Amino acid sequence: MQPDEFRKWAVRAAEWGADYREGLRDRPVRAQVRAGAVLDQLAASAPEQGEAMETIFADFERIVPDAMTHWQHPGFFAYFPANAAPVSVVAEHLVNAMAAQCMLWQTSPAATEMEIRVIDWLRQALGLAEGFKGVISDSASSATLAAVLTMREIALGWCGKSEGLAANPAVRVYCSGEVHTSVDRAIWVSGIGEDNLVRIAVTGSRRGMDAAALDAAIVADREAGMLPAGIVASVGGTSIGGTDDIAAVAEVAKRHGLYLHVDAAWAGSAMICPEFRDLWNGIDAADSLVFNPHKWLGAQFDCSVHFLKDPEPLIKTLAYRPEFLKTYGNQLPGNGSGGGEVVNFSEWTVPLGRRFRALKLWFLMRAHGLEDLRNRIRNHVAWSQELCEKFRAETDFEIVTEPVLSLFSFRHVPEGEGDLNRHNLDLVNAINDDGRIYLTQTNVDGKIAIRFQVGQFDVTQEDVTRAFDVICEMARRS
Repeated sequence: MQPDEFRKWAVRAAEWGADYREGLRDRPVRAQVRAGAVLDQLAASAPEQGEAMETIFADFERIVPDAMTHWQHPGFFAYFPANAAPVSVVAEHLVNAMAAQCMLWQTSPAATEMEIRVIDWLRQALGLAEGFKGVISDSASSATLAAVLTMREIALGWCGKSEGLAANPAVRVYCSGEVHTSVDRAIWVSGIGEDNLVRIAVTGSRRGMDAAALDAAIVADREAGMLPAGIVASVGGTSIGGTDDIAAVAEVAKRHGLYLHVDAAWAGSAMICPEFRDLWNGIDAADSLVFNPHKWLGAQFDCSVHFLKDPEPLIKTLAYRPEFLKTYGNQLPGNGSGGGEVVNFSEWTVPLGRRFRALKLWFLMRAHGLEDLRNRIRNHVAWSQELCEKFRAETDFEIVTEPVLSLFSFRHVPEGEGDLNRHNLDLVNAINDDGRIYLTQTNVDGKIAIRFQVGQFDVTQEDVTRAFDVICEMARRS
């Protein structure tokens, strides 16, 4: 592709994106295609000769958009959002054009130093104590894996990487049943093993870990010759918002000398609003925490911030410094990595390669300002809680779990329905096939419940009201 062609098609792609965003409300939220429909339209082998961009772009328009689920649609109330504020998309255009590999300071100084700065902006916005440092990962899954690897190495006296796990006592990690499945995967990948992930019973309306049961489990494991390593706590779990009492869990962690990691992937964004911070009281006692600006804050995926009270154990766990990756002759004071050296963020994450993820945060926070971002989140919480009360007032609906920020769950309970689980699964499928809104289900103590969360960046109160109307209409169809 020649420079003039690149200019033409880069502009065409940007214009297509703007038109796409403008027309989202006219599309069904979830893709309305059968499995295999896209595959059938794709050539079985790559072409030997290049094809014209006009043909390729026309095929894109014909095949792809109608077979996508539209995460930026204002009728998206499923899972958690993966927001991409328009200003964040513009920043990503620039990142894609530069196509830098930002693994080291010297490979992209602006990327590294901007990452340091915007992470501290976020630290201040979230009300975290001064001294927390951080790194931008692709997802909370990667950050949690890094945390589990770090707690493993600390517990094993830094010999796990060299000796492996077989020569040591069983390493134990503790969490509730409300944590995200990324914790399970981290346990698998780290070699600790699912049998050594200890699930602690939950208690209270927030379904948090029972601190006394956690303490007892750690004591019992030590007495049995096992090696407790760390705790993964949850703030705003994916299923129904399950939230641990961070202060109580941190006290247990401190008593036993265990590493505490907090997964606040979704709910963390809401902590820019001081009135919601009771949800993670005690957070400054955590060793690390993760939240995803790409979920609720408006940063285009992928953008997950992993905060650390002290980065050194993480760097000691993950850093590998062959000669060709060393940086000489530059210093960046006060960066938290020790020794006056510049930061090489590839030493803070499992992958070596890194994208310039800080730019979209810099654009986003400057263009919107924290107060606009706070107001969006406050609106989402208020609208969701109002909707919960509307369902509560309907005789053929019941609230299964109370709102945690903008997430609650409910189910339809028509008189005379024998199998409510099957009925509500059928209802979710019917709603999603209808296309006007998109919802997902969960299982709460054996009950199938329908999750509802408000979080799409441009959603309005009218969109939330419309969702109520759609759900009632679909539920009451004869």
